[in-house]
Amino acid sequence: MTPRNLAIIAHVDHGKTTLVDQLLRQSGTFRANQQVAERAMDSNDLERERGITILAKCTSIMCGDSRVNIVDTPGHADFGGEVERILSMVDGVLLLVDAAEGPMPQTKFVLMKALAHGLRPIVVVNKADKPEARPWEVQAEVFDLFAALDADDDQLDFPTLFASAKEGWADTDPDGPRASMEPLFEAILNKVPPAEADEEAPFSMLATVLDADPYLGRVLTGRIHSGIAKVNMPVKALKRDGSSAGGTARLTKLLAYRGLQRVPVEEARAGDIIAIAGLDGATVADTICAPEVSEPIPARPIDPPTLAMTFSINDSPLAGREGDKVTSRLIRARLEREAEGNVALEIRETEDKDAFEVAGRGELQLGVLIETMRREGFELSISRPRVLFRRDEATGQTLEPVELVQIDVDEDYAGVVVEKVSQRRGELVDMKPSGGDKQRVVFRAPARGLIGYHGEFLTDTRGTGVMHRVFDSYEPYKGPIPARRNGAIIAQGQGEAVAYALWNLEDRGVLFIDPGDMVYEGMVIGEHNRPADLEVNALKAKQLSNVRSAGKDDAIRLTPPRRYALEEALSYIGDDELVEVTPKSLRLRKKTLDPHVRKREQKLRDAG
Repeated sequence: MTPRNLAIIAHVDHGKTTLVDQLLRQSGTFRANQQVAERAMDSNDLERERGITILAKCTSIMCGDSRVNIVDTPGHADFGGEVERILSMVDGVLLLVDAAEGPMPQTKFVLMKALAHGLRPIVVVNKADKPEARPWEVQAEVFDLFAALDADDDQLDFPTLFASAKEGWADTDPDGPRASMEPLFEAILNKVPPAEADEEAPFSMLATVLDADPYLGRVLTGRIHSGIAKVNMPVKALKRDGSSAGGTARLTKLLAYRGLQRVPVEEARAGDIIAIAGLDGATVADTICAPEVSEPIPARPIDPPTLAMTFSINDSPLAGREGDKVTSRLIRARLEREAEGNVALEIRETEDKDAFEVAGRGELQLGVLIETMRREGFELSISRPRVLFRRDEATGQTLEPVELVQIDVDEDYAGVVVEKVSQRRGELVDMKPSGGDKQRVVFRAPARGLIGYHGEFLTDTRGTGVMHRVFDSYEPYKGPIPARRNGAIIAQGQGEAVAYALWNLEDRGVLFIDPGDMVYEGMVIGEHNRPADLEVNALKAKQLSNVRSAGKDDAIRLTPPRRYALEEALSYIGDDELVEVTPKSLRLRKKTLDPHVRKREQKLRDAG
């Protein structure tokens, strides 16, 4: 029985993981009384906290007599590398679109990749039970998007279903009976072809996902391209260029997906999606095959990274107090392990042996890596993100990454958003009403201009604006972009911050720390309300006398400090600053802590 392989693709938060939950439930994969966590596929702690899918995951259901392998893919543009790889191992896709929001920037990105693979999507207009839903309009918008992406006639003839993954129904009419997911199961069986595969040829499969298992070691997931895989059979790994990735080994474990479980099987046939253990040298994009095979399976190239940060050891005076992994050797080993499974990341050593340049798709992707590492006990110093420029060999021009930015905002704030993005070299592409008193504004803006803008954007729109970004293209350099206008408030000494000192600093700017927080020389403890940096003594206590009693300190009322989440802190810092990341703390600091050396460096920069 040849399985059907299906990927679910969509913009972030359009309901992919919730839909998989319902398919698992209504296909009988779960028992009626079984307790299953909501969004069961989002098993990672960070995925549950942020409410997004970060890692692609496989499951399988029985659809009548047919087995359907389903892959839940990430919706955020920063994890596009995962989506691109997954599409190479499926025969069909479900494109999910929100019935109120319609096609979004990431919808365009994932659909473009699916059409390029020659796949014929089934469109599901999800959340059709929302009060603000406009299902038929959204269907028309999706058709326009297909046409704009040069879909062929077969792809344009896509079936559309209207659904509510949360309520558990799908139908060909948004006002239909709303009974169950049965119409969707039928569409999958009718429109997703069984996997094409040659069982007579020697065994070969393309490794698509790599993960680590505490008992099995490295586990590679992929689709069997040809032949039959059996436990203990000899295999080898070929790199993309046909060279060997290690010697011959044995398949010690063969795992197939059954519901949410990976279960051991004795053999698996062409067309199935499986996980294998026993190959230490193989990694993502390698071909795992029988010893007699000499040609690797072609793997599509992954779009290159557009953003880089420098990861270095934590050399602050407070280093080593919270984390147990603080050496460059441990940081290097962890980054190399990450790059093996995450092909959208590139790791390079810098001239400083204690620092590494990590390049990826965006701030969120790198932020998730940093957050994962700090939870594992690492201490790091991270630089401000910077975009990766290219050189056009034909013209000699410098090219920079440009992003498509879609913003939904109240009409009252549309003017300030247009002004701010224009200052950052963004070009207005479209502006139209999007229901109620909302405006949808679309820009094409250089990626470097958007670094650090999100916090300012939320302030300007009083927290009501929603911004989505996706990489669009490389274009000629757009010119200089104004940087942060205000200077930093920098601590002069080391110790615990004193309430009296902070109270005296409140009129000089916004503070980032509370009384009792540890500070050190060169640490950024606030934002000055003027352009220049300001060095201050945050340890200065009130001079006591028989008139000034210590008890009067209790009456000091301080404004709550501004606290930054990890990605906000990375976007906020300047080029001469770092974020100190430890398992329990985030601190902003100057790269050079000594004020005298810092002034000398500034003079050299001004002179040069």
